[in-house]
Amino acid sequence: MFRKLVRFVEEEELFYRDEKILVAVSGGVDSVVLFHLLLKMELDCAVLHCNFQLRGLESDGDYEFVKSLAEINQIPFYSKSFDTKAYADTNKISIEMAARELRYEWFYQILEKENYQYIAVGHHADDVAETVFINLVRGTGIHGLTGIKSKLDKVIRPLLPFTRKELVEYAVAEKLRFREDSTNKETDFVRNKIRHQLIPILESINPSIRKTMSENVQRFREVEQIYNDVIEENRLHLVFQRENKLLISIARLQELASPTSHLFEILSPYGFHHRDVRMITKSLDSISGKRFFSSTHQLLRDRKYLILSELQENDTNEYLLEEKSGMIEFPIEMETLLFDRTADFIFPTKPQIACLDASKLRFPLKLRKWQKGDSFKPMGMKGSKKVSDYFIDQKFSLQDKENTWLLISGDKIVWLVGHRLDDRFKITDFTSKILKLELK
Repeated sequence: MFRKLVRFVEEEELFYRDEKILVAVSGGVDSVVLFHLLLKMELDCAVLHCNFQLRGLESDGDYEFVKSLAEINQIPFYSKSFDTKAYADTNKISIEMAARELRYEWFYQILEKENYQYIAVGHHADDVAETVFINLVRGTGIHGLTGIKSKLDKVIRPLLPFTRKELVEYAVAEKLRFREDSTNKETDFVRNKIRHQLIPILESINPSIRKTMSENVQRFREVEQIYNDVIEENRLHLVFQRENKLLISIARLQELASPTSHLFEILSPYGFHHRDVRMITKSLDSISGKRFFSSTHQLLRDRKYLILSELQENDTNEYLLEEKSGMIEFPIEMETLLFDRTADFIFPTKPQIACLDASKLRFPLKLRKWQKGDSFKPMGMKGSKKVSDYFIDQKFSLQDKENTWLLISGDKIVWLVGHRLDDRFKITDFTSKILKLELK
């Protein structure tokens, strides 16, 4: 097993013998075997241990065990405790994701502070198969089928050639002490369900399912390389940089056999997900002007190009709107038209159009972003409502809130632009002059 590990390290070029390695040790069999094998290579190592405070005294016992392991071998020891549940609740993510984020953020802090080159973690062949199934269940592209990489940035995984069964057999043969995590037997977590329920079913069909999945992953990685080569070749003709914007040619995109896949690979680094990209692809045959948002960027469907730009910091400025017809291009594109009401006037129903009683307005009007404490009288309601409560009722995302503009007359909100009019400025039977605003 030791020779196999050394060969794998050399073939994958995971590290050189004179480099310093941080070894993540939980106390379980995987990490203990990893620690033992790396020590056998006579590397300059240190131990990292996280206490996620999820299993009470059992977690504390893991800490004491790993600390003792480091002391016996006279190896530097770094540990940290996390309030994982509180972090998960605050960030509205799963316990698994919270532990992962906390763990790797701290790992990299130690790496930089103590001048180590790599972080070794105990993922093995079973983890690769489980990860592929997790990605399939949750939805994935070709990248999700390639499992876990042996080396990614500063994280290395020397145990990928071995199954968990092999690791346990090695630990027993070498008389290595390790601790069992009681939660590994529970099926509350997705990975454990796959490990304890799905894999056994697949083993009844194919007893060598773990080996088969490893072979599949290798083929998927080769396919991924071909896929990436095609994407990069087409990207040269699709994407152009103009100042601080990225332009994607709509005509050339539509010529491709798989525009959605190309778009996803171009846009996913900027926070756009598969669902967003499918909507963007559908917009290619529509008129220009549609906008799509990720948490950090916006994409404008222009006439010839999809224009990607970074979202600016929340705009605290006010922009004046004079009493005249015309086109506004900044901070938002909007057409204004002032006209006399006639008998054939029809009330618009589109949310991007607002028709107001001009006599009730105090010019110049102002455009600004919403502020804490803002309230208005939503059209059709008798009482007032805080804008923040309206956002909650309408299930606005954070991005929706930050990108909503308010039209103000004097100190009163006239229109949540593109969403809801204020009842005080609506057209009545006594209205003679109308201001029409249409968001482009």
